[in-house]
Amino acid sequence: MQSAWIALALSLKVALWATLLDVVCGVAFGYLLARCRFPGRDMLDALLTLPMVMPPTVLGYYLLVLIGRNGPIGHWLQQHFGINLIFTWQAAVIAAAVVAFPLVLKAARSAFETVDTQLEDAARVLGVSAIGVFLRVTLPLAWRGVLAGTLLAFARSMGEFGATLMVAGSIPGKTQTLSIAVYEAVQAGQDDTANLLVIITSVTCVAVLVLANKLTPKREA
Repeated sequence: MQSAWIALALSLKVALWATLLDVVCGVAFGYLLARCRFPGRDMLDALLTLPMVMPPTVLGYYLLVLIGRNGPIGHWLQQHFGINLIFTWQAAVIAAAVVAFPLVLKAARSAFETVDTQLEDAARVLGVSAIGVFLRVTLPLAWRGVLAGTLLAFARSMGEFGATLMVAGSIPGKTQTLSIAVYEAVQAGQDDTANLLVIITSVTCVAVLVLANKLTPKREA
């Protein structure tokens, strides 16, 4: 029982940090794709959306290549700061963030595209700065869509398994999230623990999805 709650706490921690990263990056790239026209825009959109369709184990492999001790990022961090990301909860955050990122990106882009650009132009005419226009006009009008994508990303981060297992492993109390704990419990024949973990995960994700559905902007008939 105690291990189940530890796994839940770790999953919430990983999901919250992963979602925070996704919101910052997803809103930035979503706004860029919604408002700017530049060569390679469609290719950039495809690359950023790729984690949505790519198998999580493949993403995990790419992350190992990048942040492993012999990877460009992992080697640089180890050499200059003595930081090793592999088999840490931070690696689980990175894996969950990469997998869930397209959910925030697509929702943010769609929400920004629904904002009337004439309102933004009017604000600029009144002397509002570019940052001010975004914070006072664009984001307030698009917040429901952005928040819906954020909640979906949080739910996806809670259930991430493949990429997380490859880069963070399954260390009880350190990197063993709910989804990995379910797998380990089933492998060990601990049906009671597996059932409890499944119920906790399912209830959490259903609640998040219901809330996200209520926040998703509805089209008028």
